[in-house]
Amino acid sequence: MSLIRRSNVFDPFSLDLWDPFEGFPFGSGSSSGGSLFPSFPRTSSETAAFAGARIDWRETPEAHVFKADVPGLKKEEVKVEVEDGNILQISGERNKEQEEKTDTWHRVERSSGKFMRRFRLPENAKAEQIRASMENGVLTVTVPKEEVKKPEVKSIQITS
Repeated sequence: MSLIRRSNVFDPFSLDLWDPFEGFPFGSGSSSGGSLFPSFPRTSSETAAFAGARIDWRETPEAHVFKADVPGLKKEEVKVEVEDGNILQISGERNKEQEEKTDTWHRVERSSGKFMRRFRLPENAKAEQIRASMENGVLTVTVPKEEVKKPEVKSIQITS
């Protein structure tokens, strides 16, 4: 069984897998090998550190707009893909800095590794017209929407 989670709120459009036992010594996310769910894909701590790339999804009258914080990444290091016509996938990788033998590290807080987020697009999304741009470490993905056709109201005369 897999649970779907986005920022601790159930989101049926997000396809991120959440491991409730992540961080426990016996959980599937541990490196000890004692997984309760051997069929779950395992993630390294490096990947898990950057896996939660924060993404906002808002809907305007014209489009669905996704904004992802990807500071320090170049546009060549980020992929935006559509699978099966309705799954938007945003992924990328931040590499670790090279360590010099003469350097002394006092703190390492910036995360590195791969990230991937997937979202099921609604039926009104025009997946073939997606646009993406990146500015100042923010990736913006715009998915245009089909125009909603208003139902035609037809008056019917009542006869006696």
